[in-house]
Amino acid sequence: SNASSDAAFEPPLQSLSVLSVDMRVTDNKKAHNTSSYKNTSLIVRRNKEFIIIIRFDRPFNNQQDNVHLEFMIGNSPDENKGTYITVSFGKEKRDGRWNGRVIGMQGNEVTVGITPDASCIIGRFRTFVTIVTDLGKQRTQRNPDIDLYVLFNMATNFNIFNDDNEYVMNDVGIIFNGEINNISSRAWNFGQFEKGVLDACLLVLDAGKVPLLYRGNAIEVVRQGSALINSQDDDGVLVGSWSGDYSTGTAPTAWTGSPEILLKYAKDGGLPVCFAQCWVFAGVLNTFMRCLGIPTRVVTNYCSAHDNTGNLKTDIILDEDGRVNRSRTRDSVWNYHSWNEVFMRRPDLPERFSGWQVIDCTPQETSDGLYRCGPTSVNAIRDGELSYPFDARFVFAELNSDVIYHQSDKYGNTKVINVDTTYVGKLLITKRMNSNAYEDITSAYKHPEGSLKERETMQMAERRGVSSRDYLPPAEAGVTIELQADTIKIGDNFKLTLNIKNQTRQTCTLSATITGCVVYYTGITSSIFKLDNKAATVDPWKTSSVMIDVKALEYMPYLVEQSNLLFVVYGRIEENGKTLSTMRVVALRPPELTIKVTGTPRVGKDFMVTVSFRNPFNFILKNIQLRLESPGLITTKLKTYDHIAPGGSLQYTETITPQYPGKKVLIACLDCATVRQVTSQLEIFVQ
Repeated sequence: SNASSDAAFEPPLQSLSVLSVDMRVTDNKKAHNTSSYKNTSLIVRRNKEFIIIIRFDRPFNNQQDNVHLEFMIGNSPDENKGTYITVSFGKEKRDGRWNGRVIGMQGNEVTVGITPDASCIIGRFRTFVTIVTDLGKQRTQRNPDIDLYVLFNMATNFNIFNDDNEYVMNDVGIIFNGEINNISSRAWNFGQFEKGVLDACLLVLDAGKVPLLYRGNAIEVVRQGSALINSQDDDGVLVGSWSGDYSTGTAPTAWTGSPEILLKYAKDGGLPVCFAQCWVFAGVLNTFMRCLGIPTRVVTNYCSAHDNTGNLKTDIILDEDGRVNRSRTRDSVWNYHSWNEVFMRRPDLPERFSGWQVIDCTPQETSDGLYRCGPTSVNAIRDGELSYPFDARFVFAELNSDVIYHQSDKYGNTKVINVDTTYVGKLLITKRMNSNAYEDITSAYKHPEGSLKERETMQMAERRGVSSRDYLPPAEAGVTIELQADTIKIGDNFKLTLNIKNQTRQTCTLSATITGCVVYYTGITSSIFKLDNKAATVDPWKTSSVMIDVKALEYMPYLVEQSNLLFVVYGRIEENGKTLSTMRVVALRPPELTIKVTGTPRVGKDFMVTVSFRNPFNFILKNIQLRLESPGLITTKLKTYDHIAPGGSLQYTETITPQYPGKKVLIACLDCATVRQVTSQLEIFVQ
């Protein structure tokens, strides 16, 4: 080398080399509230500083050295697209997308603070340190141990959420189901912090070919998420099935949580997992969103219209003798439907539409060509402002459809016999914060029935293109009917009560046809098991009750899925020929499953969990699946049993050695073709 000719100048510093990079994983995770993730890499929330220490082979000189920290994501990192980030230190410090500062120097170590910008792409970045000299760049080797995950940071968006909030941080929840008069629930393991789940969620975005460019935009990510959790169009995570035959996969009722599903999807290289129904879709979407750092909750809407024709009318067709016409009734009212709400700003809409947004990944209808739904502002739905993106009309119909009973004669002509404007969207609930009880959030979606505000909403909706209620219900008969039933266990005989209220000054004679159908929770009839005719005479201004006996042996052979019975009554008043109609769902309660703990749960010490079940039926249960799981305690345990004899019992014991202290929830579920929804949960405290 001809170094001697340079001797007249100031001697150059000996070249600089990087010896190590310390991502200070434990401290940074604590500061960013990501310590719960079972993942050894550094995980940070964007728009918040994290601190790393770089060790060189000599002291760093701020005036003469030139060092770049580089963060890259995806296959072809590009500075202009935000997929190649440079943070520079030393003599040529430039401002980049991410902020960087030297916090301190000690010996050969430099401590730097890095702040990913507020619109930074979400995902896993590769980290490099590059030393820049006149001779070129010298970059450290790729080292997966210093990779960096960047997540959404909702704390910076809103002051109402603290970081350790239920909607981001709780990894187990309650999903409500059953029916409006008999609300039940099941625990669900969201498990967003479990090992491998964060990588699986990022794989969902990759498998769905979501451009990296979009991944910094929360609105885009939640809309894509609502498409990618179902397998329609894009080989997403879950295959929806309401067929009743799940032998080629796992029955929707058998799952107890999301990690098992997401990890299977990832392990199989993006092969859709079989099978899901609405609460499974909502549970997995909830995990996906919370895992990426967006506040999310599962919401259940009771009496949810699935209006195939999009006209705010749900049509129930009866034939001439008052029986439900199965082939002509296309629309259905789901006993319940679960979707999600995410909490976010809507910079694309007027300010009042920020806050909770509906997203729904159960594949019902397409939106811009894909099966997805949302984000839809809850405030916009409440006020009938249906022209803002996305999908407000569809969600509005789920809550505000009218149920219209038609009767068809043998020539196929139909007439409207009854309109019920209050049957649909009766109640919306979600799990209350820090409690397993439910919170009634109906008033966020709907103004009170019959209020002036409700009328204004309907007028606004009509201006936004919803067809108006041009059909008038037939003149008030002065006689009303309703069905009542108690809470009934599967396999019990029971009585239905038909109350007939006469609010006229004449005696009236009512002849009624009662149809009993076995239905899926989606309101779709599987078979009709009962047809009954009753007559009653009711004095003026009085109410009479007629009892209808329902025997187990009538309905048991036909039960499907979650054991729902739908009764439709068609009544005719003999004196004036007026007709009326009503319906009632009875959700039968499944048998009990018990979880028992033996020993004191303590970190590093064994304790026992026993799950037990007794078959209360007079028939054999076959091909039973039993699941037990608990986030932060055990991964999903799956046992299969060939059969349980009538009156026979099953007992399964698992020995557990806890690794982490605190509150844990054990979740168990037993499932077979003849009895579904047998679930249980138990909260324990690990010392």
